[in-house]
Amino acid sequence: MSKDERHRDLMGYEALQDEALRGVVRAALERVAGPQGLPGEHHFYISFRTSAPGVSIPDDLAERYPDEMTIVLQHQFWDLTPDKDGFSVTLQFGGQPKALVVPYLAVTRFYDPHVQYLLQFSPPLAAERPKPRARAETSAPVAAAPADGEAKIVSLDQFRKK
Repeated sequence: MSKDERHRDLMGYEALQDEALRGVVRAALERVAGPQGLPGEHHFYISFRTSAPGVSIPDDLAERYPDEMTIVLQHQFWDLTPDKDGFSVTLQFGGQPKALVVPYLAVTRFYDPHVQYLLQFSPPLAAERPKPRARAETSAPVAAAPADGEAKIVSLDQFRKK
């Protein structure tokens, strides 16, 4: 047996760790989806690969963000529904409600700036689906939001190490 074979990770610890940390994202979203909502000053920046399998966003957003986008869950979001594989949420874009469906495997970054808590993931690029994208439908009525409460789309540059 060679030295490399003795030290090869046959348990897949990195994949196990990645799965466990995605569970942290799921648990945080489940708490926020409950009756208490976001506690205190907590809020989330969630970045995800828009072309990953299972992602469903409106065509206009897919055109603007063909690779990755960041959403902010803070003041103006509705119908947050986390499940075991991902979450759906409705946000305002340009004054219009738009539904998004995001599998946890598509998430690349989860950040709560209130406590400086950051998780970064590297979803497999080979599993991404080709264009065109599925169209998201808004099925539930959404409460009207003031124009200043529109969804924020944030450049990832502010999170990158310099």
